[in-house]
Amino acid sequence: MRGLKLLVGLVLFGTGLWLGLVADLGVGPWDVLTGGLSERLGTPFGRTAIGISVVVLLIGLAAGVRPGVGTLLNVVVIGAVVDLLLATPLLDQLADQPVAVRLVATLGGIASVAAGSALYLGAHLGPGPRDGLMVALHTRTGWRVGSCRALLECAVLVVGVALGGPVGVGTVLFALGIGPAVQVAFRLLRQSPVASPVTRTVPAVELPA
Repeated sequence: MRGLKLLVGLVLFGTGLWLGLVADLGVGPWDVLTGGLSERLGTPFGRTAIGISVVVLLIGLAAGVRPGVGTLLNVVVIGAVVDLLLATPLLDQLADQPVAVRLVATLGGIASVAAGSALYLGAHLGPGPRDGLMVALHTRTGWRVGSCRALLECAVLVVGVALGGPVGVGTVLFALGIGPAVQVAFRLLRQSPVASPVTRTVPAVELPA
């Protein structure tokens, strides 16, 4: 059951990234970096995302972050889903539609990423490589987790913009909206980012009369 939840979450996550790309109004900071590298290297977006995730995973390993099966699947599945959807004619004409339509698709992408995040994190089979890097930075520096996340997001955004990544109003919407959207998704899908403690039943002991 946890494995199925993990896979569904990763597919939804990848689908959300694809929606943001085809809407062509800008994507999240990490995807701006991926898009910029993809253009410079001439490699597919999803394959580039996998390469970045591998590098981030290795940095996390060097910093002492232990990955789980969910971490490893996160590296492969999300990028594969994006490339698979980009290779289909689905929503090919979306970029030519009115801004209002593209904005709806962008918001739908954010919602899909949020739902996917709640499901794959709720499976408790390992965080994504980027979350692991955030934890490693927090552990090594003692800075707050939120500050570490913001620093990483800003750094990759700056590099992504310099590489010519797809930045726009969607980038702002993603940066400001993904946190609250994930919180709502956790509540609606009845997931928890923290695993429930395992309660052990202690057998009753009969005392002598």
